[in-house]
Amino acid sequence: MDPYANEWLDFLARWLHVVAAIVWIGTSFYFSALDNHLGEPGPEAGEGVGGEAWEVHGGGFYRVQKYRVAPPSLPERLLWFKWEAYTTWLSGFALFVFLYYVNARTYLIDKSVADLSPAAAIAISIGLLVVAWVVYDVLCRVVQSELVLAAALLALTTLAAWGCSHLFSGRAEYIEVGAMLGTIMAANVFLVIIPAHWELVRAKEAGREPDPAPGVRGKQRSVHNNYLTLPVLFVMLSNHFPSSYGHSYSWLVLMAMMVIGAWIRLFFNLRHAGRTVWAIPVTAALAIAGVAVAIRPAGGSAGGSVTGSVSFARVNSIVEQRCVPCHSAHPTKVAVAPKGVMFDTPAQIAAQASAIQQVAVTTKVMPIGNATGMTQGERDVLGAWIRQGARIK
Repeated sequence: MDPYANEWLDFLARWLHVVAAIVWIGTSFYFSALDNHLGEPGPEAGEGVGGEAWEVHGGGFYRVQKYRVAPPSLPERLLWFKWEAYTTWLSGFALFVFLYYVNARTYLIDKSVADLSPAAAIAISIGLLVVAWVVYDVLCRVVQSELVLAAALLALTTLAAWGCSHLFSGRAEYIEVGAMLGTIMAANVFLVIIPAHWELVRAKEAGREPDPAPGVRGKQRSVHNNYLTLPVLFVMLSNHFPSSYGHSYSWLVLMAMMVIGAWIRLFFNLRHAGRTVWAIPVTAALAIAGVAVAIRPAGGSAGGSVTGSVSFARVNSIVEQRCVPCHSAHPTKVAVAPKGVMFDTPAQIAAQASAIQQVAVTTKVMPIGNATGMTQGERDVLGAWIRQGARIK
């Protein structure tokens, strides 16, 4: 595919994905808060009302009521919340295709991790999305205890993260796990929550008493989606965090951050229900600080195996061969230099020395997918040059 066209498809899919995700997550947060804010209905509440809440927003008052199962009769206009979920998944999958599948050799595959062909890597990626939903759905139907279910899902997600770290590049590893969770969330809406709503509607239209069981299942999956939002958001932002996905224990870092995200979500859910547990944000902050300290790159050791003074000519040769194909005013592997970073002149290379240290020497996430085949020896040379002052003369 033409790199310029692919870049535009990537941009448009990413834009749509972010907008749809904001709407979907916003409705998830709102209805979770609404459920937890519901109080006993007033004496004038209608038949079958299980709870109500008064809200003020945008210069007006709102009175929201929730029925235990369904109202005595259906209104002419009923609002549904589904397309934000479908659009988020479809745009996310499109983004996955445009960025990771079309450019599988660059973004999806890292030959130093697993020597996969593009076809094999893509097939494994898609297969994992399907397996994630099937396993999750079966567990939800078989395991009765929510605590046991949560433990099982945590263990399986950890296994998936570890497995992906041995199959894909670090960046793709995180996106794949996020896509698996996102697929579960969207499938919950499409295959469980919306069908449960339709069952309620059809029962009322047929004049029979609705079965509450589908609604209970739908509510369970809705709660699961609510707790998965912050973990998936971390994954969406992770490609800006190379210290995380470039770490040798990237899968463990990923799991730690996702668990912290779910823990933070619990704080807000409890707060909406009238319980403010300050220990949750305090422990979450300490945990994030702990992760940050644990994965902090060790200073001064990069390039330690290289002896003697490293000339700029030697460094320039490595940069020209391994970095300039992407980072140049006229790149050969991409349409435009990523983030505008270019290495066409000695001054440009020296100005980016700290960035080179971070992404090429310490975390080794660049070149992406090691597409140009940078060796460990070359990384050591770059590290030694930077350690010696990154001189160009």
